[in-house]
Amino acid sequence: MTFIIGSKRQRYYWDTIVDALRQIAKGDFNVKLDVKANEEDQFGKLISGINDMAIELGEMEKMRQEFISNVSHEIQSPLTSINGFAKALKNMNLTDEKRFRYLTIIEMESNRLSKISDNLLKLTSLESQHHPFEPKQYRLDKQLRSVVLACEPSWLSKNIEMDIQLENVTLVADEDLMNQVWMNLLSNSIKFTPNGGTIRIHITKQRDTVTTSITDTGIGMSEEDQKHIFERFFKADLSRTVSNGGSGLGLSIVKKIVDIHHGTISVQSKLGKETVFLTTMPLEQTEKSQ
Repeated sequence: MTFIIGSKRQRYYWDTIVDALRQIAKGDFNVKLDVKANEEDQFGKLISGINDMAIELGEMEKMRQEFISNVSHEIQSPLTSINGFAKALKNMNLTDEKRFRYLTIIEMESNRLSKISDNLLKLTSLESQHHPFEPKQYRLDKQLRSVVLACEPSWLSKNIEMDIQLENVTLVADEDLMNQVWMNLLSNSIKFTPNGGTIRIHITKQRDTVTTSITDTGIGMSEEDQKHIFERFFKADLSRTVSNGGSGLGLSIVKKIVDIHHGTISVQSKLGKETVFLTTMPLEQTEKSQ
């Protein structure tokens, strides 16, 4: 693009644009050029583009700050517990029962901290251009049965009935990544389903896609919570999530993996009744989505 800077007005446009770009380069995204220019000419298009860029960069910066704030908050909570109970253990008059309980809490909070760190690394890797993505042909129904068996100790201990209806479906996807999706969704269903509840796993094949539904008779969630459930660090039920060692990152990872595969995931829920996660995947893969 070539600019012929001749008139006084053109020089004014150019100086204003350069000043705005300098502000943006310094991290100030509160830039809005109110210069009146024809949006059809070169200067007008450039000014409009700079305004749009400043808005987008401002939104990204806001998201970055919120992310850092959320990470700090999530890490601070287990660290505070670990620090507090470690100090309490210095009391020589503690009974063996209390000492064991404090050590158990420290171990639990350390595991929680480790899980937060691990999930943050997973998200960062998934959002990079370099995360391994190796789609191959495999049986989705067999994968789901394997996940159910892997979680058997958890659902048996709560006397949960598993209703499994799986037709034979061959899928082309990254098997390891999809395994994380099913493990996360099923673990969540088990976690929030009361003793004696039911979890149903069904798959339905369409022409070019396959839909997997995981339904539980658990605590459910509100309509407002459903809007945010896939956001990082969002916890629909803080007390229950913390008590179960949740980090609020699991469903963000699930969403990212499904997105990479050009699939979709949604949730339908009724408070106190049930929650259904619907995951629709293409049967064939083209290229990795970022």
